[in-house]
Amino acid sequence: MKKQQQFLDVIDRDEAERRFRNAIRYEPLGEETVGLSESLGRVLARDVIARRDVPLFDRSNYDGFAVQAADTYGATEESPRQLLVLDEVIMTSRVPNRQVRSGTAIPIATGGMLPRGADAVVMVEDTDSDEQSLWVRQAVAPGFGVSFAGTDITVGETVLRQGELLTSRETGVLAAMGESHAHVFLRPRVGIISTGDEMIEPGQPIRPPEVYDSNSRILADAVVESGGDATLLGIVADDRAKLKATLMCALRTCDVVLLSGGTSKGAGDLSYRVVGSETSPGIVAHGVALKPGKPVCLASHHGKPVAVLPGFPTSAIFTFHEFLAPVIRRLAGRDDRPTDTVQARMAIPVRSQIGRTEYLLVTLVPAADSDDDDSPLLAYPMGSGSGSVTTFSRADGFVTAGRHEEILQPFQPVTVQLLARNLHAADLIVIGSHCVGLDYLLGLLQRRYFHTKFLAVGSTAGLQAARHGQCDVAGIHLLDPETGLYNKPFLTEGVELIPGYRRLQGIVYRSGDERFEGATLERVLETVTCDAECRMANRNQGSGTRLLMDRLLRGAEPPGYVVQPSNHNAVANAVLQGRADWGMAIESVARQAGLGFLPVMEEEYDFVVPCGRADRPAVLELKQLLGQAEVRAHLARLGCRCVGGPETT
Repeated sequence: MKKQQQFLDVIDRDEAERRFRNAIRYEPLGEETVGLSESLGRVLARDVIARRDVPLFDRSNYDGFAVQAADTYGATEESPRQLLVLDEVIMTSRVPNRQVRSGTAIPIATGGMLPRGADAVVMVEDTDSDEQSLWVRQAVAPGFGVSFAGTDITVGETVLRQGELLTSRETGVLAAMGESHAHVFLRPRVGIISTGDEMIEPGQPIRPPEVYDSNSRILADAVVESGGDATLLGIVADDRAKLKATLMCALRTCDVVLLSGGTSKGAGDLSYRVVGSETSPGIVAHGVALKPGKPVCLASHHGKPVAVLPGFPTSAIFTFHEFLAPVIRRLAGRDDRPTDTVQARMAIPVRSQIGRTEYLLVTLVPAADSDDDDSPLLAYPMGSGSGSVTTFSRADGFVTAGRHEEILQPFQPVTVQLLARNLHAADLIVIGSHCVGLDYLLGLLQRRYFHTKFLAVGSTAGLQAARHGQCDVAGIHLLDPETGLYNKPFLTEGVELIPGYRRLQGIVYRSGDERFEGATLERVLETVTCDAECRMANRNQGSGTRLLMDRLLRGAEPPGYVVQPSNHNAVANAVLQGRADWGMAIESVARQAGLGFLPVMEEEYDFVVPCGRADRPAVLELKQLLGQAEVRAHLARLGCRCVGGPETT
């Protein structure tokens, strides 16, 4: 058998595809009659509410040291900062026993669970250390190197709505949430193998730092979308003999074999080694100049396509669509051309890494009164992170930033490659602040066959989007400190206000905590700004809750200030699980979580609408809903008290 020794010999994407196509069978396999998957292509009958956080724990993105970022300020090559190394090493699948305090650090592996007290990770290459001391040669900002718990999916979050068509992106989200049910030419049989000690099956009990295997679900349904028949071969631990046996079985019984994980250069990465030794002619490309997806490994076994995809979900699905989906479509007798493209303009500036082609997931919204027929759409970036599960599920497509592009400017023309050919334009686009009342209203609209899209970017960004006509509705709760009024002082020409409801904001804490129980707001603010052991869960910048919190703190930044969950449920869950001791959320979320609640302010949550979109059917339906007695009664049960009628102001 010919042995391939290629190892991350990064090559151009087109060259990788050419080598792969030349080494595999690339024609239809034959014909048969088969049934369809039970869930794929079906429509959801109810909203899907997350029952647990994803990720379940604060996770390190690098091999390095868990620290308090403030301890690294001023660190340089010439003048490093010295810290005490605590006697613990945090590996994956381990729960930390020690707490990081000022002046200390704990060694941590990529994927390791961040210990309490730490707010950043210093990469190992930016340090020197011995058994007791660490010298930091590069300062880091709070949050650097960390994926915080609940920043992807939070308990109580409405992840998928009734009426949505299930594709691989939606079913992948279900798997990542731990849900076990998601209710011709011959299709090539595609074997899928997941690897890693930390992986567990959806439906099984989970504990930090285990991870639900969402890749196998995402890839399996992507195979079906491409015309293949997916065969899940289970999770294989990091054991070479077991992986070899599973691979050999797959090569005997399947037409295509996909592995996920174990393709990088770490000592524990076995997949590419086993594939290289057990296939013929073997590996034809290992390393492609892509971001995400650089370590993808492509191979052939007597004409059968074999691929080792990166372990992170977004990287895996990108490389699947780049190299495997066209092959499966062709083997199934389908057109192998990629999904359609549309022209758009960037909504906001985005920085890219020089030197590598980068893919940016985006969601599309109509541009306001565009005179440019070639780009009537705006592309909103969905954030980065190859480990994110929901980013891919909520995106409409992706933009390619060339290796020489450092920044994509606002309104710069871009080509968006769609992730599905049956892209359904939203009937109502909502950008702004999250609220449980808004979740309820959008659910009602979905039940009335209006397709809705919501981007949680905070009140400030939502108001800006409405002013520029980039959405149909912006949910906001902004307090004007000069007048003491909510929302109305911020209205400008070209927008109008739909009165919403009032809701009570307050401090949430674990019941029985003597620092909060029975205390006044003044006493609590004094406590949280002076007690170094009292950690907060803040909110994202630009949100109305964050602005109110900053007003109360008057410049103080208590421990945990840099942790920025994107909604009220995430704050409540952080407190409930002990990752934080307090935060600010609305009363209904606090009560539902069983937390203590100290009222701070009754605020007004209203809807801002661009004047040119006030007569759209979905907007008119929203107005009608706000005026219906049964809707108002249900909103009141959610802690959202409507005042007055539905008339616009």
